[in-house]
Amino acid sequence: MEYKVEPLPNSQGLLGEGPHWDIEKQSLYFVDIENAQVLRYDYAQNKTYRCQIENEKLASFIIPIEGAINKFVVGIGRRISIITWDGISETCKLEKDIITVEQGDSNCIYNRFNDGKCDPRGRLFAGTMHTDISHFDKRTGNFYKMDEDCKYKLLLEKIGISNGLAWNEKNNKFYYIDSLDYKVREYDYDFNTGCFKNPREVFNLDSLQKEGKKILPDGMTSDSEGFLYVALFGGSSVLKIDPKDGKVVLDIKIPCELVTSAAFGGPNLDILYVTTSGLLNKPSPAGTTYKVTGIGAKGLAMAKCKLAL
Repeated sequence: MEYKVEPLPNSQGLLGEGPHWDIEKQSLYFVDIENAQVLRYDYAQNKTYRCQIENEKLASFIIPIEGAINKFVVGIGRRISIITWDGISETCKLEKDIITVEQGDSNCIYNRFNDGKCDPRGRLFAGTMHTDISHFDKRTGNFYKMDEDCKYKLLLEKIGISNGLAWNEKNNKFYYIDSLDYKVREYDYDFNTGCFKNPREVFNLDSLQKEGKKILPDGMTSDSEGFLYVALFGGSSVLKIDPKDGKVVLDIKIPCELVTSAAFGGPNLDILYVTTSGLLNKPSPAGTTYKVTGIGAKGLAMAKCKLAL
């Protein structure tokens, strides 16, 4: 299959993550975590805008709030907060914090939120991780669900790096990645309650590991046929995986080693947008976000966050 990989203009940052396609705005929102910036790629203009969240050091994800104009939930440190941004201005202010997790836990004071995404019913799921790469093996992270009333629930503990999230409504499945497990797991998912159970390993990256170099599964998305697309941090690829048998259907090569996440977008939801990282002193174009066309697949509309504001 011939596909094409092209960089988005002015999209380079230190740690690109959390791509979210907004159908109404025909825009891709994503973040540069380490610089506390949120970005918007305007499809019609082929232009990228970025905004600095004032007085903050981290921005882990950005998701539009359903029914609200220019309002977003963002992960900031161990807080989930609301910002207002017109999608153009170079700075934005935090409107308010809605929850803070892991307060009073001395094992988690250096944690921050990482990947966050809403299920098709608008519930927010997000997990934490240690900010220091040398402490990842301590598994201080946790995984949470936040409901519309901003009440949150602890779902999983002792997480290394909370990462990829995807759902399959046709089969009532939920997919989740703890990067330090080198696995993609599938769960039975109740879309009425947002609860999941019965974990099953659908893909294992052990066979991809090389001596002196680790390849981690990072962010993840799915297409309309249920295939998973897993970003490989350290692997210069996004793998299209069949969760039924764990086979790799397509290896999408990205011109950056540290690939962080992926999301479908574009007018027909047939463009795969891919974020990357420039951490570990990786040279340019590391940290650039790309669009991949010609892969012969379509994604699903991404859910906005439902909040009782």
